Amino acid sequence: MRPLANRTEAGRALGAALASYRQRGDLLVLALPRGGVPVACEIARALDAPLDILVVRKLGTPGQEELAMGAIASGGLRVLNHDVIRARDIGEWVIENAVAREQRELERRESAYRGDRPRPPVEGKCVIVVDDGLATGATMRAAVAALRLQKPARIVVAVPVAPAETVRMLQAEADEVVCLKTPEEFWAIGQWYVDFPQVSDEEVRGLLAAAWARERA
Repeated sequence: MRPLANRTEAGRALGAALASYRQRGDLLVLALPRGGVPVACEIARALDAPLDILVVRKLGTPGQEELAMGAIASGGLRVLNHDVIRARDIGEWVIENAVAREQRELERRESAYRGDRPRPPVEGKCVIVVDDGLATGATMRAAVAALRLQKPARIVVAVPVAPAETVRMLQAEADEVVCLKTPEEFWAIGQWYVDFPQVSDEEVRGLLAAAWARERA
């Protein structure tokens, strides 16, 4: 299975795979920053769709941070995994401390990327949620759950690469999952890219500014 050249190539390939959505007037592409933004920019360009961001912060379980006890997202959304909370006997104060900690980072990212630009309405929209790849899928699952609270017409998850098991799990939660590569042997997202540098806040701001300028033109 050939690796992808970079996030730009991945976004263009996903844009082609999602071409059937191009004629929808209710389309909205949401990127999960930071890595999802370069991918989503190419998808939005290919589909002639508006682009925005959805900042999601996972609430890790104490002592096992990869296990999500919930998540918070842009717009004051909060989703809790009550099964995990009950099984681990996690107290309310632990949850509130985690929310407060992650809320600070969420607000920092929102301010850094969006400035004073208002969040787009999601209700009734066909939303394509984009990241540059998935491992466990915990953050994307949190994003889907948070979006459901806003009553979109349809949620499509679009990613270049993810383990087959993660894709199957998300198919039960999103309306559709579009994934270019589902390798059986999966160690890290970066192994499926030739060029996979960290995406900086500055790069995110530049890509969003360019996309929003195109929308105004």
